[in-house]
Amino acid sequence: MEVILREHVDNLGRRGDLVKVADGYARNYLLPRKMALLATEGNKKVIEREKVKFDANEAEEQKAAQAVADRLAVVEVEISRKVGETDALFGSVTNADIAEVLAAKGFDIDRRTIQLHDPIKRLGEFEVPVKLHRDVTVTLKVKVTAEAKA
Repeated sequence: MEVILREHVDNLGRRGDLVKVADGYARNYLLPRKMALLATEGNKKVIEREKVKFDANEAEEQKAAQAVADRLAVVEVEISRKVGETDALFGSVTNADIAEVLAAKGFDIDRRTIQLHDPIKRLGEFEVPVKLHRDVTVTLKVKVTAEAKA
């Protein structure tokens, strides 16, 4: 089935692209979420008219994401966790933990944008990519330290 994308879909295409996808993917995912339209002549004309607005919105979103990225580049996140005798963490540090610390520092970052492939399970300093926009990714410094023993 051919559809016209109304917004960017990772690993598929950008706004306004004409793509061929499986029928079930279009019917069950793209069309109900209004991420795509069926590829008809009328819809192609609608997308052409909306393309100017799309481009303006895209530039504005990218500019806002870049501003947040510039502020985030100088931030260092420090997370304390309980450790055992061999400095092994009890539990792990996840992207939700990092998002929580960033929220406390005044950043409204969705945990899904933090590209932490596996939870952090040891002490040390780590560089974690944060994808704020599809064209804007910033590297965040995360430091995992041992919690002070009482």
